[in-house]
Amino acid sequence: MSEAETNPAPAPPLMCPSAQPEMEDSVVLGVLENTSAGQRLAWLEKPQPVTLQLLALTGEVDPRQIFRFAARCEESRCVHFDGQDCRLAARIVQILPVAVDALPPCRLRPTCRWYQQEGRAACLRCPEVVTQLENPTAEMVQAATPQ
Repeated sequence: MSEAETNPAPAPPLMCPSAQPEMEDSVVLGVLENTSAGQRLAWLEKPQPVTLQLLALTGEVDPRQIFRFAARCEESRCVHFDGQDCRLAARIVQILPVAVDALPPCRLRPTCRWYQQEGRAACLRCPEVVTQLENPTAEMVQAATPQ
């Protein structure tokens, strides 16, 4: 047996698709667009690492109002994590309506905590998730509020 067979490489860490820019391994997942259905995520072809230069592109505007970030899931350091699952992902699937009919073109999916936990149902709602909303709907507030 080879060493790779006896000592497989560790699985990559799961990523949170609604993170803050200062979190560990933070990347820009996409850009928020205003649509007739509200703000929606337009995915980047390849997530980009967060840098000071990238954040400076937003000028005086909070970067979370322009970009959506993904980062390494903080697990027990996050108010949404119950020790096993992301309760935010569960609430999003339970509360928010489906936003799209087909799986979005997301590069994060293989390591996405929401997808690993909730599957396709999370992906179909993901485009409508905005981390920093100025005027959130009652559904968004309910989904985002830890129990």
